[in-house]
Amino acid sequence: MNSVAELLDWGRALLGGSPDAANEAGILLAHVLRRDRSWLFAWPDAQAEEQQAARYRQLVKRRAGGEPVAHLTGVRDFWSLQLEVDRHTLIPRPETEHLVEFALQRLPAMAPLRVVDLGTGSGAIALALAAERPDWRITATDRSAASLSRARKNARRLGLRVDFVQADWLNGVRGPFDLIISNPPYIAEQDPHLQQGDLRFEPRRALTSGVDGLDDIRRIVDQALPCLARDGWLALEHGFEQGPACRALLKQGGYGEVGSGRDLAGHERYSYGRKTGPDNMSIVSP
Repeated sequence: MNSVAELLDWGRALLGGSPDAANEAGILLAHVLRRDRSWLFAWPDAQAEEQQAARYRQLVKRRAGGEPVAHLTGVRDFWSLQLEVDRHTLIPRPETEHLVEFALQRLPAMAPLRVVDLGTGSGAIALALAAERPDWRITATDRSAASLSRARKNARRLGLRVDFVQADWLNGVRGPFDLIISNPPYIAEQDPHLQQGDLRFEPRRALTSGVDGLDDIRRIVDQALPCLARDGWLALEHGFEQGPACRALLKQGGYGEVGSGRDLAGHERYSYGRKTGPDNMSIVSP
């Protein structure tokens, strides 16, 4: 039972038989065989080597036990990029691509703008922006040395220019910036979803933020305004029910043009505000 079709059928059945299960089985087999997924469907009768089949079955069983596909393959697609990921970083998700779209739509392309991505993790947002806007001067921060190491490796492998700085949000980071962008932790510490799905295997520090999930967003909103250039933007991802609270924080913080953006399901997934007053401080002290 080592043909491509047989292995895919086995994997799909073990993972529950759903379309998602078929998709994951295909991702894992393509990874093991070092082929594109299109090759699997073009050559269903091709035979995998016994060692490859055994490795595939092992990965499928680990996935059935709950381990994220991205951790099993070590990669995750984000925007137009394939990023290497590990247990130290949050797995990039499609919802975060809406933040990238916001930045590309709101800021001019052909300008040496200064941008900082806070809590960069694998580097997803910063590297997607660097790929689309080579004239921008992009900095990415993270308090985790392990996360920054992974992000730097992704930047080198993709040939993209980003400056990486170990920092706790904006502490010690010098502005002013035309855009401060972040996908911070925003899940409440006791949220039952933390015991479900991929979240069980991701770093808790990258997921949770206080009783209501908004502690880090509050810190960023407070720190960002002094670090923004005049007319600069702050854009933050948040939970699908946190839009009203995030808009209130931005308005209370003195931002103008406050609003929220929705994902493809119609949920509010990020909020933003603009600095409409004069420049002032350009560095936040610890």
